[in-house]
Amino acid sequence: MTTAQPFVEIRRRLHQIPEPGFAEFKTQRLLLDTIATLPQQRIEVKTWRTGILVRVKGSNPTKRIGYRADMDGLPITEETSYEFRSTHPGYMHACGHDMHMAIGLGVLAHFVQNPIADDLIVIFQPAEEGPGGAKPMLECAEFAEWRPDCMFALHIAPEYPVGTIATRPGILFANTSELFIDLTGTGGHAAFPHKANDMVVAAAHLLTQLQTIVSRNVDPLDSAVITVGKIESGTRQNIIAETARLEGTIRTLSVESMQKIKQRIETVVKGIETGFDCQANIDYGANYRQVYNDERLTREFMNWVRESRIVQLVECREAMTGEDFGYFLAEIPGFMFWLGVDTPYGLHHSKIEPDERAIGVAIDLLTRYIAWKSGN
Repeated sequence: MTTAQPFVEIRRRLHQIPEPGFAEFKTQRLLLDTIATLPQQRIEVKTWRTGILVRVKGSNPTKRIGYRADMDGLPITEETSYEFRSTHPGYMHACGHDMHMAIGLGVLAHFVQNPIADDLIVIFQPAEEGPGGAKPMLECAEFAEWRPDCMFALHIAPEYPVGTIATRPGILFANTSELFIDLTGTGGHAAFPHKANDMVVAAAHLLTQLQTIVSRNVDPLDSAVITVGKIESGTRQNIIAETARLEGTIRTLSVESMQKIKQRIETVVKGIETGFDCQANIDYGANYRQVYNDERLTREFMNWVRESRIVQLVECREAMTGEDFGYFLAEIPGFMFWLGVDTPYGLHHSKIEPDERAIGVAIDLLTRYIAWKSGN
């Protein structure tokens, strides 16, 4: 078993340097420097933008097994009790990507020292939080050369205790889409509303109508969410606003519902344009495909976990969270699972402090499973 402490220390160093998507320059450098300290006889390394692909050569390969760890941080000001808090103002590893990378390095280090028959491809993927690194990485030449035959990933889960993992066959995470709507009318003096087109009022009507789409246009046996988390409009209390901007997210458990919701949003927005004599623009921003776990491989993994008794296994429900690992799973059989880290604060919270003991749990679980899978 690979000792986890060096990777706990690396996690803390990574935690101090969170960076936005496709700008993970310090993160990439630290990962490459760490990989360079490992014996190099069986390692090949490629870079793609700020991402890294590492091939550990098998002794008699018949397939390639892939493991993916994401790299980027979030635009959140950290409020943890850590001595190793973020040194990048306004950015934080609040989604566990520092843990994911440390686990990936632990898996890599283990198999450099303990050869298996098959090739292992460890993928450090940038820009999971946005604008989405999985899809372009999947399409790049570097990935194509070492394309895995199966692949998997994990995500920390604050609600589960250390020593517990959770997953399910089929859909695990939702289809997601960002939503940005800009409204433009005519500004004016608050005393003369008849000479202006008030975008505060238009935005208020639009917000209300958006909230009827899920309740009246989506099959009640399906699941979907439209959340508008931010509205910006106006400059002063006595000036009629010329513009308004709504920012939100769409989440669905089916591709069909995502398409239908977008169609309804566009119809509703056209009505706002007509009703308030304004212009509107819709931008769906980053779109993430559902994380759909391969039925056979996931059942195989779950049965192996139950028999090995390394960790406790929970067969969980699907979640409305989004993850761009779904793009890999759309083309390559595999799965994702939740890793318990036992913290009262949720993902993307400024005070989240995952239990670092989970790093060792994950490295132990993954190295044993990959070795078993290679011999299977």
